[in-house]
Amino acid sequence: METEENTHDLTLLEKIESDPDVNQSALATQLGVAVGTVNWHIKRLIEKGYVKVSRAERKKLRYIITPEGIALRARLAVNFVENSFSLYRKTRQRVKDHITTLRRAGYDRVRILGEGDVADIARLTCLEQGIQVVDDSHSPALDIKGWKILLQMKEAE
Repeated sequence: METEENTHDLTLLEKIESDPDVNQSALATQLGVAVGTVNWHIKRLIEKGYVKVSRAERKKLRYIITPEGIALRARLAVNFVENSFSLYRKTRQRVKDHITTLRRAGYDRVRILGEGDVADIARLTCLEQGIQVVDDSHSPALDIKGWKILLQMKEAE
């Protein structure tokens, strides 16, 4: 199961591997989290033996990924890809289910409300299934709310 913690660990291990001299502030910015969060993750990775730390200069640290850390990064990367494909397949299936409902109701077009990856997957799935994606407020809509895809068939007044 993919967790935010695994995602942070994977990103940290990848960043450290590509730049052992990276600092926690830069890592925090890249991850979009607080420096304290990065510090906590790195300490945990060090305690578990996945990362070693050495002093490069008086105030500068260098992080080195251990062989165990490289193996962990590989496992986390595989899990990430597997989970991403699983989410992609589930999203496509939800859209296909909604398309079946649309067709049964006599529709061959839909609006997509929302932006981002889920909306992109919905748009592609509709086009592949022969459903026209329109911007007409009288057409049914696939409303994207995070990972949820809601079908709205009530016409706009």
